[in-house]
Amino acid sequence: MKTLFSTFLFILLGSFAMAQNYTLPLWDGTPPLQKDMNLQEDVRDENIIRIANVQDPTIEVYLPNKQIATGEAVVIYPGGGYAILAYDWEGTDFAKWLNSQGIAGIVVKYRLPISESLTDPKEVPLLDAQRAIRMTRANAEAWNIDPGKVGVMGFSAGGHLASTVSTQYDHEVDRGKDAIDALSARPDFSILVYPVISFRDAAVHSGSRKNLIGENASQELQDRFSGELNVDENTPPTFLVHAQDDKGVPIENSLLYYNALNKHGIPASLHIYPKGGHGFGFGMGKGAVENWRSVLLDWINHLD
Repeated sequence: MKTLFSTFLFILLGSFAMAQNYTLPLWDGTPPLQKDMNLQEDVRDENIIRIANVQDPTIEVYLPNKQIATGEAVVIYPGGGYAILAYDWEGTDFAKWLNSQGIAGIVVKYRLPISESLTDPKEVPLLDAQRAIRMTRANAEAWNIDPGKVGVMGFSAGGHLASTVSTQYDHEVDRGKDAIDALSARPDFSILVYPVISFRDAAVHSGSRKNLIGENASQELQDRFSGELNVDENTPPTFLVHAQDDKGVPIENSLLYYNALNKHGIPASLHIYPKGGHGFGFGMGKGAVENWRSVLLDWINHLD
């Protein structure tokens, strides 16, 4: 009897944490700023699922069981230097973890600026990032989400995209619009994990800059995509985490963004760990950085 009860309890608790997930296209028909060239996406599973040459941008929606849902949602932008998406390592794995905490996770398969099918490559990742936030708000009632508790989370170049949509959420390009475009694309909070922030020489991640705006971009374009220069009083509260020994994206990126947030009076929490390198993800087996997710949850739980 005791064994039977334990089995029942395990199944019951498992059902509370079980995620519902499905995938939706970001756009109807051919996405804006894209030519229909019948190009194929490149999906490879090499311990990490890597997606390149995205042609059909989507959101993969992970919803927690209603009994544990907090009403919060996090729109997730995986990293990959604007060349690929580390789709599970910095995407779906985190959506599933967020579900276990009662938070909806929305993973964005956004288009990458190196695709030949794009007509204005530098604008496309931001356009997809804005759309994902608006779609989340458009479906808030159906997904049991509070539209005033929709945040973003980005890793590395995905962190650059998350900081860009946090500071340029109302940026417009010439395109057709629909009812979803009437909704706000401003995140209510931002989570930036070892993010690329600056395209200025002091802290630049050259691969991300080259892939997004090209090798010989004007100073004006470099400044536009340097997040620390675009923070203002409307930038959302932000959580930043970085490793001091990050050789891929120097910690100066997070420091620059934090200082800009602090200057404008934006609530911000900066966490720097001595070890972890770049791309530590969950941080498992990498020392103290393994605890960063617990610190993040505490921060989310105390957001105003």
